[in-house]
Amino acid sequence: MRIVRVASPLLLLLPFAVSAQVTKEGEERADVAPSSWSIGVAAGIRNELYAGEGNHTRAIPFFGYEGERFYFRGISLGYHFVKTDSFVLDGFISGRLDAMDADDFGRRELARRGINRDLLEDRDDSADAGASASWRGSAGEVQLEVKADIADVSGGYEVDLSYSYPMQAGGWLLTPTVGVNALSKDLANYYYGTLDKEVARGVIDYKPGSVTIPYVGLTVAKPFAEKWRVIANLSYQVLPDDITDSPLVAEDTDGVGQLFIGVTRSF
Repeated sequence: MRIVRVASPLLLLLPFAVSAQVTKEGEERADVAPSSWSIGVAAGIRNELYAGEGNHTRAIPFFGYEGERFYFRGISLGYHFVKTDSFVLDGFISGRLDAMDADDFGRRELARRGINRDLLEDRDDSADAGASASWRGSAGEVQLEVKADIADVSGGYEVDLSYSYPMQAGGWLLTPTVGVNALSKDLANYYYGTLDKEVARGVIDYKPGSVTIPYVGLTVAKPFAEKWRVIANLSYQVLPDDITDSPLVAEDTDGVGQLFIGVTRSF
């Protein structure tokens, strides 16, 4: 079974893999490892998005490195071009884990919409390259991220703008976030519409075009036993009508929630 991400903010599939960086000595964040190397494991669950797929769960290993310039966070490899107390400019390459096997759709659910599941193609994982800029001050952090498909899977791109406010409470590190994610028409059509080759076989022609997805999230973390840390991310994306009207999306779907929990050890 695969887990599908609807939007990229905080790299919601891997809350460890955000582009933000600790900028002041002694400060910690819920979404960034506090030392150079870390390993761990994470498990995630997402409620049903595609017709008949049910809830998706997945366990994944995590490997992280935080250097002065280079970093590696799960599925993202990046470089700090600029890194100051208040501003960080990164370039990165990251995995896109949005794959959906055609066999994971519900045959009966699709049939009610006039679609034969056997005529559908898989939606594949991909890889993106992009840049992110983060401005941080006493009022919180604003981050702008732009990335595009470099594996020619969808040929699309996305832009994410978010605001977060890292804080500490009772030994817990908290990072609430609000934001909006914009998907290009090529990206949205690939994952939420029907493909040209499917339409040629007789599948309904549906293409949502470019879409904008607002979201909220909360990442929490707590260190324990000196070098260990537990981390969790809860998020919810409000889906636009152009996505929820897709014949591939589950009926009565207005949004999608995801929960990730992981444990890491720092070195």
